[in-house]
Amino acid sequence: MPDPQRPHTAVGRVYLVGAGPGDPGLLTLRGAECLARADLVLYDGLVNPLLLRHSHALAEQTCRVDGPAGRVLRQDEINQRLIEAARTGKTVVRLKGGDPFIFGRGSEEAAALSAAGIPFEVVPGITAATGAAVYTGISLTHRDHASAVAFVTGHEDPTKSTSLDYRALATFPGTLVFYMGLHRLGAIAQSLIEAGKPTSTPVCVVSRATTPRQRTVTGTLADIAPLAIAADLHAPSLVIVGDCVRLREQARWFEDRPLFGQVIGIPRPEEQADETALRAAELGAQPVLLPTIEIVPPESWGEVDAMLSRLNEFDWIVFTSVNGVHGLLGRLWETGRDTRAIANGRLATIGPSTAAALEKYSLRADLIPAEFRAEALARELRPHVAGKKVLWARASRGRDVLPVELAAAGASLTQLIVYQNRDVDQLPSSSLQQIERGELNWIGLSSPSIARSLACLLTDQAKIWLGKRTKLASISPVTSAAAREVGLPIDAEATEYTWEGLFQAVITAIADKS
Repeated sequence: MPDPQRPHTAVGRVYLVGAGPGDPGLLTLRGAECLARADLVLYDGLVNPLLLRHSHALAEQTCRVDGPAGRVLRQDEINQRLIEAARTGKTVVRLKGGDPFIFGRGSEEAAALSAAGIPFEVVPGITAATGAAVYTGISLTHRDHASAVAFVTGHEDPTKSTSLDYRALATFPGTLVFYMGLHRLGAIAQSLIEAGKPTSTPVCVVSRATTPRQRTVTGTLADIAPLAIAADLHAPSLVIVGDCVRLREQARWFEDRPLFGQVIGIPRPEEQADETALRAAELGAQPVLLPTIEIVPPESWGEVDAMLSRLNEFDWIVFTSVNGVHGLLGRLWETGRDTRAIANGRLATIGPSTAAALEKYSLRADLIPAEFRAEALARELRPHVAGKKVLWARASRGRDVLPVELAAAGASLTQLIVYQNRDVDQLPSSSLQQIERGELNWIGLSSPSIARSLACLLTDQAKIWLGKRTKLASISPVTSAAAREVGLPIDAEATEYTWEGLFQAVITAIADKS
């Protein structure tokens, strides 16, 4: 019977979620749903930290070795942490690399939760074997080469009394995939050979699969161990053994992406970096988030709110950023109004990204300049604004091109600050350390304010690598000029003033160098 004197707290729920093998795009929809509702996320060190952006919860990392991320947590400690958090009523996500039930010890955690009476759900993930195979162009099964596939541990529990039957594995009619086998690669190959597997059997070792740092080495059972040592491969890795390895060159695709292996800094505001980071990953790069500025509401909404009831007085409303769209129209909605308030005005945006933000409010831009910069926007507005009332929804700081040009064209311009653009105090320590070690290949600069802020945030050690190991790409000539003014060298400049154009400039620069 429950104690009537003791306050009752509803028991929370634990979700054991497979994060996939590394590519953040491989998380399942169910996994993303669980992260969105979590109060606590306990994640493995092999989990891509970009996945944490699906959650606003407190996140704690479990470590394989003692280091900056914290001390090693034993499995029983992890189990207890899950149980204790759930008993306080929290919704907990245990985020595990790959699939929780394939060499992931998820079943041990499930058993502990069950014994403690904690409700739980297991969300499958893409396991490392399928991710590594597909991202290297290897089909684990093939009607001409392999009718079966076996997943095998390459690192058995030393306390077990049984061991792998290599004679059975040597005669297995299909593909063998060894998890955690890199450091025992020589012993695995030799055991298969001694059990009767031909020395000419193809082998592929895949390191850091599905990430831009993925590396593959192919050979045979006879020579794969020294080849892997020479390539200096790193864990996590898998070893794929079988005739299907021979078909890799016919179906490889991931390592041929235009930015494969590049590490690119994305210094956008944190809440706006997701789309850009995912696009970098799609092109094969490893994005590193470097928020140099933050976007916050105005110090007071008073002036904006007073203007909302007058929006129908303006002939044109001009937006020069996505933030301006959300600042004005988002506030319009929050105060109980909707887009009927701007029915009389025409809308101008500086570029397609800003126009796309309008479309989220079911609005279509009437004017988008062919060149995505303030000078071009002013030039195309000039014939339409003489004697007209124009409202510019703007940031707390920025260039004065529009006010000067539109005033000269005879417009009656009202400037309305709908958001603040502020410099941050420091970069994330882990990201700054990557720059200081020269690990970033590129940093993208998408505005003059970002360029100036980055210059202030970089340490002297970080600046040593600029123009050498770490190159800078600018989104526009205006941004390039601002960067050079603060001592940042520009190595590539976009011809289309968007992030897509910036990535293309990097691709072109890499191709020219090669």
